[in-house]
Amino acid sequence: METRELRYFVAVAEELHFGRAARRLAMSQPPLSRAIQQLERRLGVVLLHRTARAVALTEAGAVLLREARTALDAVEAAERRTRRAAAEQPGVVLATKAGAAGELLSRLLDAYAAEPDAVAVEVMLCGPGEQERLLREGRADVALLQRPFDTTAGLDTEDLHTERQVVILPAGHPLAHRPHLSTTEVDTLTDLPLPRWPRRDGGYPDGPGPQVRDHTQLFQLIALGRACALVPESLRAHLRDDHAAVPVPDAPPVTTVIAWPPHSRSRAVADLVRIATSL
Repeated sequence: METRELRYFVAVAEELHFGRAARRLAMSQPPLSRAIQQLERRLGVVLLHRTARAVALTEAGAVLLREARTALDAVEAAERRTRRAAAEQPGVVLATKAGAAGELLSRLLDAYAAEPDAVAVEVMLCGPGEQERLLREGRADVALLQRPFDTTAGLDTEDLHTERQVVILPAGHPLAHRPHLSTTEVDTLTDLPLPRWPRRDGGYPDGPGPQVRDHTQLFQLIALGRACALVPESLRAHLRDDHAAVPVPDAPPVTTVIAWPPHSRSRAVADLVRIATSL
């Protein structure tokens, strides 16, 4: 299969309308329809159910949509990494969630800068979940991720640090002085719903909680009594006097990992991983 065919199919599968897909691709509809038919013949499967009024994905089409997105992302990532490798001044891009693993990141950068072959490190501070996407898209060379919040499937990783979770409440809340809370109690706090973070497609999951994009916004909403949040214990360092942190012993632990693409041959990435694990 050619990347051109995959791009055509993804457009049709996402729009579920040949006319809209053709406009999105800046082409006319007949050659787009022929390309999809040719793809189906080559694969020997039906990818789309077509009627006069609607287009729907078959089970095989749904599988190809997932695989095609992954393949096209990999091609785009390869293009970005290749261009960066040809830069006159080589460097490495490290992505991390803003406010997470701050002490570790500072020590890592200082230790790496002392290496005799150190190159410039560009640090990209991201919102929750964005650093994983940047790494997979080839916009970053290495990233600090946190399981279970981030998915590390398909990446090479080394575990760096594991910590428990706490729930952040307004300082004046009746539960703020409890020695600990359970995840059930946190989930049923009707007066303080959990926040809704953006999905990879930019939308938000359904639910009563407020939509948030970063921890600054989240902590402001908590102080106003509009939300609570389960976060790694290390975020206590960013709390103000109008916040309270209560341990949640049965919440899954959070593990900070350093992650990189499995095919990476970057000396700088290897040195960063070596130093991070030694710290």
